[in-house]
Amino acid sequence: MMNKNFIKVIIFPLLGLSMACSEHKTEAPKEKFTITDSLLKRLLIDTVQQANGKTDLIFSAKISANEERRSELFPMVSGTVNQVNVRLGDRVSSGQLLARVNSAEMAGFDKEAVSADAELRSANRTLKQAEQLYASGLSSAKELEDAKNEFQIKQAELKRANAVLRLNGGNKNGSYAIKSPINGFVIEKNVTENMQLRGDNDKSLFTIADLSSVWAMINIYESDISRIQAGNLVSLSTLAYPEQVFTGKIEKIYNLVDQDSKVMNARVVIANPDFLLKPGMLGTVKVSASSVVDLPVVNSRGVIFDENKNYVLLLDAANKVHIREIEIGHKTADKTYIKKGISAGDRVIASKQVFLFESLKAQ
Repeated sequence: MMNKNFIKVIIFPLLGLSMACSEHKTEAPKEKFTITDSLLKRLLIDTVQQANGKTDLIFSAKISANEERRSELFPMVSGTVNQVNVRLGDRVSSGQLLARVNSAEMAGFDKEAVSADAELRSANRTLKQAEQLYASGLSSAKELEDAKNEFQIKQAELKRANAVLRLNGGNKNGSYAIKSPINGFVIEKNVTENMQLRGDNDKSLFTIADLSSVWAMINIYESDISRIQAGNLVSLSTLAYPEQVFTGKIEKIYNLVDQDSKVMNARVVIANPDFLLKPGMLGTVKVSASSVVDLPVVNSRGVIFDENKNYVLLLDAANKVHIREIEIGHKTADKTYIKKGISAGDRVIASKQVFLFESLKAQ
């Protein structure tokens, strides 16, 4: 009995002591998340701008040759191609020989020019005789007038024959020369050596384009037609040169909507002095268009969507970060127009913002 009582006396005080220690134990305070100055320096900061009635619209575009600076060459005569001097994509100069064709028609043009020249010389002699006879009183004024008319007709015939010969290369050995009329690049070629040509061929043999300026043909959606005008500034980017931006203005709007694609085309002339842009390239254009919206605008990368609401991380004058709920008025591919929550001149964090938002929200 004594041993049992002794054990009880010892155990209960120990249990009481243990419970007392447990009641007075407190947790360490949770450390508050802060954005340090060193972290802030590594973040991307955007400044809110005022739209001022302008908005950026994004469209797809295709590069094509400037139609006003291109030339399609068709065969003027029938014959056999015996020489082709250029290949597709080659750069050529004005007057450069592209191909040569053996043609019986060329020999006929030369014959016409020779015959017209001989007839003109004969008409010239007849006119001089008529003038002498008229001066001597041996012929009438009508005979002199007839001789003058015949001489003028033969002059016109020789001029026409020489013009035809020049248009066909001016060669007198039956060879037809195809030459480039402009400086540029061969962007289309439909001729090979030993090819038989017909004079009624309706397909061009060569297409030469001056690529010092090119066209960007923009596809405009129906919903944006009213916001696009001639003169709008355009920035073009391509897959080939992602770091380079080409600029221009909308020169012409084609007021016709394609019934299949439901888009309307607009044309932009873009300077291409280094010939970087090639016909057939695809690109993306950003058009600075007019808008009825005049709201603060920020890059969409800085907007955070969470639980059906939109937020930004606002950086105040003391470089302290605050979560600010915003109301979006309008949105494009990379711009967000803010109806409520921030003003022009405010600064928002535009990198690592989701991580920072979650860390600040959890506090």
